[in-house]
Amino acid sequence: MAYDPATGVISTTAAPVSCDDVRSCISAGPGTAYDPATGVVSAHLSTDAGNNLVVGADDGLYVPAATGGAVTAGCGLTGDGSAGAPLAVATGTWPYPCAPDTSGGVVVCGTDGVLRGEPRGQTSFRSFFEERNYNNVTVPPGFDEPGATFSTDVTNPDLCRPALLIVWRETDVDFNLPAGAGAGYGQDTDEMFYIRNSGSSVNTDVHVQTTKTFHNASLLGPGATVAIPLDVTFDRGTGGATYNRIQVNIRVLMISL
Repeated sequence: MAYDPATGVISTTAAPVSCDDVRSCISAGPGTAYDPATGVVSAHLSTDAGNNLVVGADDGLYVPAATGGAVTAGCGLTGDGSAGAPLAVATGTWPYPCAPDTSGGVVVCGTDGVLRGEPRGQTSFRSFFEERNYNNVTVPPGFDEPGATFSTDVTNPDLCRPALLIVWRETDVDFNLPAGAGAGYGQDTDEMFYIRNSGSSVNTDVHVQTTKTFHNASLLGPGATVAIPLDVTFDRGTGGATYNRIQVNIRVLMISL
């Protein structure tokens, strides 16, 4: 307390406020750091990976051009990340008459973080052979008479794309032909071979291998399986003609589209 006798005023005398009196009132918030021992308030720099913010020589905050602002583009990229030259994918010129919007491929980011293009096309080949022996079965006299049915399954190994199937079916039948006898065989309803013995003695194990090529009417879906049949038929059996063996080959070329 202080008293001035000249004025009669009684007043209090304030003591100086020290830094220690106010430091306990200061705390750090988001983006700031505070050291209560020194009373210094500063920017809090994140230690997360990829952060490029630093304190410069003049104690100001900045992002170095080499790591944060402008960048050097590598293979497949253009630009430096600035407003005038934003970072972008480097592209070529579309050289085809079709539109890229409807015919162009797709590039996606894989789960491993790597850019991936569309799956590559695939080719694969399957081959099936079977031989059946018979005890001199009489060749029927009509046309496209049922003989034997063969079949093999093929699976498209491509799990992404459908496949075009090109099929080769080969048939070979052994005939025994007495003098004057005749016989023929075919695939399905197509007679492939006919022979007649115009001599005076028996011709045994007469055979000719024939091939027919076709493609499946529809594409085989990704990973799908289809049966490829081959029906061997007989024609115009006369004069006691018989057959004793049938051999078939089924070969399939699969091309993913």
